Amino acid sequence: MKLTEAIGKRVENLLKERKLSQYYLFKHGGIPRTTINDVINVRNKKVSTDTVYQICSTLGLTLEEFFADPMFLNIDD
Repeated sequence: MKLTEAIGKRVENLLKERKLSQYYLFKHGGIPRTTINDVINVRNKKVSTDTVYQICSTLGLTLEEFFADPMFLNIDD
């Protein structure tokens, strides 16, 4: 799995686990809706660290907690 795919999947899973929507990230984190949608649907080859940090901050996670998911162990970029 590519890093951008893993990030998108992780965000999608976190939102599902917490029963939150992409709109929540937009409304509470100030992250543009298009950016959130692009991350989840892997529309860009790269995701900025600022975007990942903003998502983590909005969801109350550290970067370490975000990347601690086992899916990040098998990145093949």
